[in-house]
Amino acid sequence: MDTSSFSDRDGFIWLNGKLVPWRDANIHVLTHGLHYASSVFEGERVYDGEIFKLREHTDRLIESARILGFTLEQTAEEINEASRQTVSANKIVDGYVRPVAWRGSEMMGVSAQSNRINLAIAAWVWPSYFSPEARMKGIRLKLSSWKRPSPETIPTQSKAAGLYMICTLSKHQAEAEGFDDALMLDYRGRIAEATGANIFFIRDGVLHTPTPDCFLDGITRRTVIDLAKARGIEVVERAIMPEEMAEFEECFLTGTAAEVTPVSSIDTYQFVPGDICAQLIKDYDACVRRKIAA
Repeated sequence: MDTSSFSDRDGFIWLNGKLVPWRDANIHVLTHGLHYASSVFEGERVYDGEIFKLREHTDRLIESARILGFTLEQTAEEINEASRQTVSANKIVDGYVRPVAWRGSEMMGVSAQSNRINLAIAAWVWPSYFSPEARMKGIRLKLSSWKRPSPETIPTQSKAAGLYMICTLSKHQAEAEGFDDALMLDYRGRIAEATGANIFFIRDGVLHTPTPDCFLDGITRRTVIDLAKARGIEVVERAIMPEEMAEFEECFLTGTAAEVTPVSSIDTYQFVPGDICAQLIKDYDACVRRKIAA
């Protein structure tokens, strides 16, 4: 992966209707989205030159914007085409796509009824980090002191930028203590998700995953549930309490970036990535590479 600053790279970014040189894709410092988090985004992966489940991501971007009270200027098909143009212009074979929409700088204050709704799409090379064998070692998580809020306090079903502030706080806290990521509970004390991925547990051959009633029902999450069911694996979506982790045998995360990533520990709770984790890693890779149906 390119480790140079994201503001100083070669390539092109699609911005409000046209591809512009990467370094010229700038916004004003008084942009409303920066000050008041009036911004929504998506994270998408490119496999063998094609964006995985592009339409689902685009539909969620549009819905996230609607929940935040603004409408994108572009149709879903126009956004899809712009995404493909961006991938092609940057010659991405295996990579990542980041569409982001935000209120502009026409008004500065909490109210921003007249602000333009901007849309940008960036894409960069992002190959898979680990081989399936290396991934099976599992990552270490720490329970976060920050909790997922109630849907009565914030629009939890929108992929809104503001919702990720506590994710950054949680992940930084975990990394400072030598962990790979953090597990967040919800406002009721139930298991919710990691900072950028959904979570699954396995006991006696059955998958258990929290009901996504105050966090996103991830596109990768839904894909993995379908893959598991196609294998005849039972999937139970329910409220899961932290103390139940002592009873689970395997654990893994799912997300656009995480794909399917086994977990070896959460605080003092230990898991051993096993056959189900390994099978779902293989099935997910086959799915995104279009070797089996998505």
